[in-house]
Amino acid sequence: MALLEVDALTVRFGGLTALDGISLVVGSGEFVSIIGPNGAGKTTLFNVIAGAQAATQGEVRFDGRSTRGVGASRMSHLGVSRTFQVAKPFRSLSVRENIRLAAAGARTLTSVRTFGLRLRERGATRRVEELLVLTDLERVADRRAVALNIGELRRLELARALAAEPRLLLLDEPAAGIGADGMRPLAQLIKGAHERGLTVLLVEHHVGFALSLCDRAVVLDAGRVIASGTAEAVRSDPAVVDAYLGRSTSGSRSWTDRPSTAGGPGPTSSGPSVAAP
Repeated sequence: MALLEVDALTVRFGGLTALDGISLVVGSGEFVSIIGPNGAGKTTLFNVIAGAQAATQGEVRFDGRSTRGVGASRMSHLGVSRTFQVAKPFRSLSVRENIRLAAAGARTLTSVRTFGLRLRERGATRRVEELLVLTDLERVADRRAVALNIGELRRLELARALAAEPRLLLLDEPAAGIGADGMRPLAQLIKGAHERGLTVLLVEHHVGFALSLCDRAVVLDAGRVIASGTAEAVRSDPAVVDAYLGRSTSGSRSWTDRPSTAGGPGPTSSGPSVAAP
C-alpha cells in the first residue's frame, strides 16, 4: 500500500525549475533513498513533502490524502517527521530536554483533558529514555546541545525526529560532516529504525551510504527522475553514470567501483562497498 505519492511535481523559483514533473511512490514500510548530484532537487523535494515548500504544479498525497496547503506543523502532526542537513536543536537545552520537547509536541496537540495530558506526559518520559538508549546518547543526556560534537548532533536530530512517533521519516543528509568512523554506527541506527516498521525516505550525498541502506533508490538530475530501482540496477545505469561523471564510460569502471573519498560506511552485505564522489 502506498503511504506517499508524488504526482507530476514541479517547483519553480522565478526562472529556475528545481523540480520538473517528478513522480514517485513510497510504499508503507519501504526504505527509499533519493540520490543525485548537487543541485538535482533533492532537498526541494523533501521540503515539499514535509510541507515547508509549496508546489508550483502537481500533487503530494500522504496516506491517500492530498497535502496541498498543509504546512510543516500539520504534516508533523499527521505523521511525517524529518531531520535537517544542518542540525537544528534547541542549543541551550540538554539532550534529554530536546528529545522530551519533541516527544511531547504531538501529544500536546491532541490533548484536551488534563488527565489525558498527564498520561501522555508519562508515556513521553518513557519514550525519551528509550530513545536515549537507542541513539547511544545516554552518557550525554544532560549535556547542552551546544556542546555536542557532529556525530552526537546527528544522533540527536534522529532522536528528535523519532520522538514524534512518525509513520514516515525523512532523513536529509544524515551523514553530512561525519567521518568514516561514524558512518557504520549511524547506518546501524537508521537500519534499526526501519526494521521497527518505519517508512524511510533518505536524501544523501554519500551514494554508497545511501545505496547500502535502501530497498530502492531514485536518482534525480536537474530536477527530473533519471533512474529508479535496486541499488545494483541504479549503480550500473548509464544515465546515472553520466549524471555523476558527466559522460558515459562504456567498458570502464563504474563510478561505484572507485576508491571512496566520501567516508562511506564500508562494505556491507546489502549494498555497494564504496561511496561515490
